[in-house]
Amino acid sequence: MLSAELITALQDIFPPERFYSDPTDCYAYAYDNSRKIFPPDAVVFPLTSKEVQRTITLCNYHQVPLIPRGRGTGTAGGSLPEQGGIALSMERMLNIISVDPANRVIVTEPGVLNQSVQNAAKPHGFFWPPDPSSAAFSTVGGNIATGAGGPHAVKYGTTREHVLGLKAITGSGQLITTGCYTTKGVVGYDLTRLLIGSEGTLAVITEATLKLSALPSLIAGITAHFSHLSSCTTAIVNIMALSQLPSALEFLDARSLDLIRHHYPEMLPKESRAMLMIEVDGSHIDVPDSICAIIKACQNDGLISATRTDDIANLWKARKALSPLLREIAPKKINEDVVVPVNTLPQFLDNVTQLSTHYKINNVNFGHAGNGNIHVNLLINPDDPDEVSRAACCLDEIFNLVIKLRGTLSGEHGIGSEKRAFITKEIDFATLDLMKGIKKVFDPANILNPGKLFPQN
Repeated sequence: MLSAELITALQDIFPPERFYSDPTDCYAYAYDNSRKIFPPDAVVFPLTSKEVQRTITLCNYHQVPLIPRGRGTGTAGGSLPEQGGIALSMERMLNIISVDPANRVIVTEPGVLNQSVQNAAKPHGFFWPPDPSSAAFSTVGGNIATGAGGPHAVKYGTTREHVLGLKAITGSGQLITTGCYTTKGVVGYDLTRLLIGSEGTLAVITEATLKLSALPSLIAGITAHFSHLSSCTTAIVNIMALSQLPSALEFLDARSLDLIRHHYPEMLPKESRAMLMIEVDGSHIDVPDSICAIIKACQNDGLISATRTDDIANLWKARKALSPLLREIAPKKINEDVVVPVNTLPQFLDNVTQLSTHYKINNVNFGHAGNGNIHVNLLINPDDPDEVSRAACCLDEIFNLVIKLRGTLSGEHGIGSEKRAFITKEIDFATLDLMKGIKKVFDPANILNPGKLFPQN
């Protein structure tokens, strides 16, 4: 519960329409896409950096947790108010401060939607490459906080590669400016990259300087179908060895294809047991050559067909429909966005199949194969304790396999609360202690998103 003194102080900063304390009003900020519920004691909606700073100062004085959040599209529980406190919703900081085509830069506040950035950049011939599946609804601040990726990261990289600088308020209430306005700059430590992916545990981002990329002249697609998984993974390795990188390389396994067939029966060959959805972009001269090279790389004994398509919208329609369809198999999905080196994908996917079979857990795999970023979905009934236990054992072994293959436990969703128990599989204790030390420098009172990222003691 918040003290009357703190409530009064917050009411001096925020008018009633930007300060919620009624539990009914606060409930919408009790959860994110992890679907777990932890109600905050209050919600505030800042419009300025000064309001963020004053709120952080108050929370320091009263030792109250402050949980920054965008639109709550994250899947790792990164914006859950697990310890109560105040949800700091950045969703009303909606200004696009400037668009600078000459320098390929756009400056925005954190509540601006990813899609709004694309809309502002497109008339000038540019786009911002990070493209998570939630792009139409997720915010720039949330994308930065989680280091969001997406299908086009295979060619363009993740959020980390497309942020030049930030303004932020640390957990101690200091306004800091990181990075610079130019694409070159090596003055001081790279605090911009430190804040990207920090999930609101170090500072609250109030302004972002984003690097734009030129829109390609031409975009084309390829669909490739295979009779078995091994031939598909062989094709992935061959494609990624080419000099002409695809702009997206998405993998769907047999269970994924069965789900799509149920809703789009004419879309897929009946004999297809694995599929690649490939996008190529570039100039009108380069794209045809890239398509020929990629189709050639798909050639092996298990290839059913590899054909060009210019209907990119329909290509992505089926891919984006997959995640919601998983609930047709089971009411709960454990969705892990692990990454392994591309050349180990054949071994990884084969072993995941063996593990899910051993533990008798429904398993559907798809994802950004060009980065080795596979969304492993374990589908279970949460009301069956035995199945829940078997799924936990299966997941633990999958994570061990990822580390054995020199992979990482999260490629784009982050750690939040969902994966913190497993972080020591990847990060040694000396490195973890250093990270905790950095947290103390930025947030000495541990008020910013407390309990996230690090394993619970």
